[in-house]
Amino acid sequence: MTAERPPPVPKPIITELNERSREIFRLIVDAYVETGEPVGSRTLARRGALDLSPATIRNVMADLEEAGLLFAPHTSAGRLPTEAGLRLFVNGLLELGGLSDGERASIDGRLAAAGKSLGQALEEATTALSGLSRCAGLVVAPKTERRALKHIEFVSLSPGRALVVMVTEDGLVENRLIEVPLGTPPSTMVQASNYLSSRLVGHTVEEAKAVIATEIASNRAQLDELTRRLVEAGLASWGGGGEGSALIVRGQANLLEDVTALADLERLRALFDMLEAKESMLRLLDATREGAGVQIFIGSDNPLFGVAGCSMIVAPYANSREQVVGAIGVIGPTRINYARIIPLVDYTAKMIGKLLG
Repeated sequence: MTAERPPPVPKPIITELNERSREIFRLIVDAYVETGEPVGSRTLARRGALDLSPATIRNVMADLEEAGLLFAPHTSAGRLPTEAGLRLFVNGLLELGGLSDGERASIDGRLAAAGKSLGQALEEATTALSGLSRCAGLVVAPKTERRALKHIEFVSLSPGRALVVMVTEDGLVENRLIEVPLGTPPSTMVQASNYLSSRLVGHTVEEAKAVIATEIASNRAQLDELTRRLVEAGLASWGGGGEGSALIVRGQANLLEDVTALADLERLRALFDMLEAKESMLRLLDATREGAGVQIFIGSDNPLFGVAGCSMIVAPYANSREQVVGAIGVIGPTRINYARIIPLVDYTAKMIGKLLG
């Protein structure tokens, strides 16, 4: 039976901890990130870096526990950091690492835009981030259907196939592959592009669909049969266009590799239910659009993030106009390697921004 964590306590100011307390606390958190297991005074003393007796270390650990930074999961066990302790560590003691050349190459390779739509690139980026972090990767993808448009064009690829290229006013580019009647001449592609552009600019796909459907139904569109079919195929490729943003989740299975870090299978099941439902995660990820840079949610930091024992690291990404249009991040146990994963998330978000530019 898992012991209950203590209630949240006010976070002490980092300067109130002396150097010895900081170092002991840092070692405890490092051990927790590495193993997920409680650490005791004898273990810390044997590490040799402190040159302190187990009794002295125990006294410091008792002070840290009284301050609400540590807790004992069992009566005679070592100590683990509380959520308040982890927040203090991340906000004041964490030393960020750097990305390796291999990690950069992995993310850059996944985001290579050649032949990929924005949605495909975001899926690739989420998969890469999940694999590198060994967590579940999440991304909020902006919906083209809900954004005002700037340009649309049909590009012939091969007999019977064409690419519909749509550009929104805020700089997003989406490509959709469609089937076209065999023998469709380039002039029909141009006519369809011109017709759609004249009615789409400044409007969403859904708004333009209503206008064009009315024109075609009343024969006011003045389009020949081939062009009309091409126009309808181009619009149909964008589907229904629901409200809000789309959530992409990849790598949930990574969380199963380290169940003991979550301490409770029920919490893991609740996390999977939340990821499956997606609504709460969408609201939380959408909320990050208001912030700047990487944001870290530990445990109960956010009321929407109701699964204790989990953390999320997330960063917004912007388009060419520096407007935040989405967010990408990871979710995992509270003992994720913050020093390594924060730079991964930050770099991926910036690379997506470059892709949109």
